[in-house]
Amino acid sequence: MQISSIRNPVAELRELGIANTTDTYYQLSPSQLVAQTLARRQGVLADSGALAVHTGEFTGRSPKDKFIVQDENTANTVNWNDFNIPIAPAYFDKLYGRITRYFAGKEVWVRDCYACAAPEHRTSIRVITETPWANLFAYNMLLRPHEEELEYLHTDWTVIQAPGCLADPATDGTRQHNFSVVNFTKKIILIGGSAYTGEIKKGIFTILNYELPHYKGVLSMHCSANQGQDGDTAVFFGLSGTGKTTLSADPARKLIGDDEHGWSAGSIFNFEGGCYAKCIDLSEEKEPQIYRAVRSGALLENIKFFPGTQQVNYADKSITENTRVSYPLHYIDNAMEPSIGGIPKNIFFLTCDAYGVLPPISRLTPAQAMYQFISGYTARVAGTETGITEPKSTFSACFGAPFLPLHPVQYARMLGEKMRQHQVNVWLVNTGWTGGAYGTGQRIKLGYTRAMISAALDGELDRLAYMEHNIFGFAVPELCPGVPADILDPRSTWEDKAAYDRQAGNLAAQFVQNFSKYAAQTPAEILAAAPKML
Repeated sequence: MQISSIRNPVAELRELGIANTTDTYYQLSPSQLVAQTLARRQGVLADSGALAVHTGEFTGRSPKDKFIVQDENTANTVNWNDFNIPIAPAYFDKLYGRITRYFAGKEVWVRDCYACAAPEHRTSIRVITETPWANLFAYNMLLRPHEEELEYLHTDWTVIQAPGCLADPATDGTRQHNFSVVNFTKKIILIGGSAYTGEIKKGIFTILNYELPHYKGVLSMHCSANQGQDGDTAVFFGLSGTGKTTLSADPARKLIGDDEHGWSAGSIFNFEGGCYAKCIDLSEEKEPQIYRAVRSGALLENIKFFPGTQQVNYADKSITENTRVSYPLHYIDNAMEPSIGGIPKNIFFLTCDAYGVLPPISRLTPAQAMYQFISGYTARVAGTETGITEPKSTFSACFGAPFLPLHPVQYARMLGEKMRQHQVNVWLVNTGWTGGAYGTGQRIKLGYTRAMISAALDGELDRLAYMEHNIFGFAVPELCPGVPADILDPRSTWEDKAAYDRQAGNLAAQFVQNFSKYAAQTPAEILAAAPKML
């Protein structure tokens, strides 16, 4: 048994009902966790020194198997829907008993850490895992207390993850054998049947998305953030695959964080202590900072090597398109420490529009910004699904609906108040296609996107002329330094202008149809920012 002299985790586990374990490993270092993973043949080393593992049956989140305990505290506060799925307290108790008994006769890894870089909003979290590499993920992704802090660190939340513990749907109230259950009253997250580490990360994000806005008046956001040399903060909202991590990892700016942040009265602060980057098609040329972060201590998930080597083939999608790497924030050379920035001057909504309709960059009015935030749009090609070659729209409210326990309008209202108070510039950036939809057009070059964002951050776009998009009403710059003028107006890039108009009209209709479910709770000014139906 390897434990710290400061605390007695064995006794503390016994209080949780986890007893008779063979060995308890507490607060191990990354090198120890890597060595244990290799010794148990649960992973291998890549030639860069990073640990590579397979997460088994699940290579991504399973949103239909995520539950929130419905009790007197949550019944009238949680926005119950297809991803905030209620489960009765009695079923939670059954699953809790099942998962705590499961650890009898097994090894267990325990880590104390915390979320939220802002000290006044710090949430202490104990993560209990079945494998050493899942504990390494917790080390990488959460904030790491100094050893002297452990003596007085109070646990606010407990996460118990046991991939080998399977639910019985007939008696446990689940849909199938895997489950992720959040109990806001007991402050416990249970994860069973899935080794995908993203369930740990997003479970913690879910609790912060409830507690910070509901109890502290802090806006929680699914976004990346960075800060310029003059102290100007920029925030990047976007769904997976739209470029949050890539575009915020700018060598000319300090990285605050790549995925989850809070906006308090005086700051933007990171929830996490690391990054969980998609690494499909990763290259040193396109994403040098992320590429160089894949080194000793980093955790690669579901990648493949070139045959006969330990060199990662980042283009290989044979296991999943959702290949991932986690690493501590300090692996990025220009990461901020602590990861706290000032009030943002610019907000970017990122969308990967595979229809080729939206401009590469647009300036939004406050009403348009609210409409786009509530809509949370992107469209991409579902490349992992055989036979699907057409773009597929996704509308995820506030660019993170699956992780938002409260109603989207509550988050939108908070963002709107902050944007007005601080007169923030809001931009919509299309990182997707131009000159036609997927299959006909071309992907907008990353270099052009970076140039447009730099021009917005440097204030160059403030001094240029704009044209109005005829359907969406966005203000589109006529020129941008470092970008060919002919790609700024998306319609002009299509050979068949009538085809563009049809595609744009179809997308506008999708926006309007999606927004109809929010119309009753939305002010008229925001409703008027809807795209025009031609």
